[in-house]
Amino acid sequence: MKFQVNRDAFSEAVSFAVRLLAQRPTLPILSGVLISTSGSSLTLSSFDYEVSARNTIDAAVDVEGRVLVSGRMLSDIASKLPEETVTVTLDGNKVTVHSGASKFVLQTMPLEEYPKLPEIEGSRGLVKTEEFSDAISQVTIAASRDDVTPVITGVQLDFANNKLSLIATDRYRAAVREIDWDGENLDGATALVPFRTIQEVGKSFGSIGTVEVVIAGEEDRRYIAFVSDNKAVTSRLISGNFPPVKRLFPEDTDHYAVVNTQDLIAATRRVQTVLERDAALKFTFENNSVELDASSGELAQASEILDVQLVGENTVVSLKPQFLLDGLGAVHAEFTKIAFTKTENPNKSGPVLITAQSSNDVTNYRYLLQPKMLLR
Repeated sequence: MKFQVNRDAFSEAVSFAVRLLAQRPTLPILSGVLISTSGSSLTLSSFDYEVSARNTIDAAVDVEGRVLVSGRMLSDIASKLPEETVTVTLDGNKVTVHSGASKFVLQTMPLEEYPKLPEIEGSRGLVKTEEFSDAISQVTIAASRDDVTPVITGVQLDFANNKLSLIATDRYRAAVREIDWDGENLDGATALVPFRTIQEVGKSFGSIGTVEVVIAGEEDRRYIAFVSDNKAVTSRLISGNFPPVKRLFPEDTDHYAVVNTQDLIAATRRVQTVLERDAALKFTFENNSVELDASSGELAQASEILDVQLVGENTVVSLKPQFLLDGLGAVHAEFTKIAFTKTENPNKSGPVLITAQSSNDVTNYRYLLQPKMLLR
């Protein structure tokens, strides 16, 4: 095998292929990246039985072939090569990488032991890349990072009536985003995708064109594939029943405040400075204003007042500031609507619903945050 390739394209393709590799693979062979050449193209792939990634780019191929090398090592090398054309040559069990005056030699890994990459076949449909990536960034903030309950470490995809809903929760908050979808043969389907996989898809697939989503496999071994242009990612789906998060979101809210998004973000960041870790921030909504109060005992206190448009009665809630900042940052609107819900206890606030306040709300984004209950 021998080929020449643009340095930047090669570095990006290698980086994409190794990004989803496990930090501690169950088998050493699964830490490898498969390099394949055919015609005038170069494909770099990785697979650990759970998730795969592949990227195909243009290359000047002198001799076609396939070889497996250490993914992390190849990525480190590719990112540091000089701005020159890269030449890669396979000679026996050694792979040589040349670029300018730099030369690296890698030991090959046993190709015959490497698992076969999954085929991308099954029910499929299309979604706009920019909308999909935006939706992923909005909902993944609410996905759990606690592996004790694997079912909530994923993002649930619901396909219905030409709409795709992305849903995530970590028990303390929940996020939902709905976007347009073209794929009738997936109508009624659901897929629970690992958080890390779908987050990487959102970051890596860019903002132009469409993403093809494919769901395939047997009941106990289902997988999902995301394909866009020259990139593809497959992932085994998480087994189990995702909680009925959508039912938690209220249909109507007649008690709410409207506030400038960036003003509230800035004030929250300032006032939370005096808080101890994981402490809550108190928000008092009254007389068309909100007062933010924070205290760390006798050591320090902070407060700030912002103008709001308040509809309904005066309300006090206490929220974890970082969770609030996550939701405000995902709204993507000049003004945010903070709606207050009720619980069976009239003296305690229910979850706070955060949405964009706009006459033309095209984001269809909702973020539900559970407050630390305070007496009003």
